[in-house]
Amino acid sequence: MDKIIFLFVACIFAGFALLLVSAYDTFLTSLHSIFNLVGVVTIIIFSFVLIFKGILALLGK
Repeated sequence: MDKIIFLFVACIFAGFALLLVSAYDTFLTSLHSIFNLVGVVTIIIFSFVLIFKGILALLGK
C-alpha cells in the first residue's frame, strides 16, 4: 500500500486534534478561531485528496 496514504490519514487526525486544542482553558483560548479554521481546512483538503486517490485506484490509474 502507498505509504503516503497513511500520512494523509495522519493529517486528518491532526486536523481533528486542532479542533480540540482550544477546548481546554489555557492561553491558547485566544487562538480558538484560527485553530478551528486551520483544522477544518486541513480535514477537508486531505479528505478530498484521499477520495481522489481512491477513485484513481478504482479506475486503475
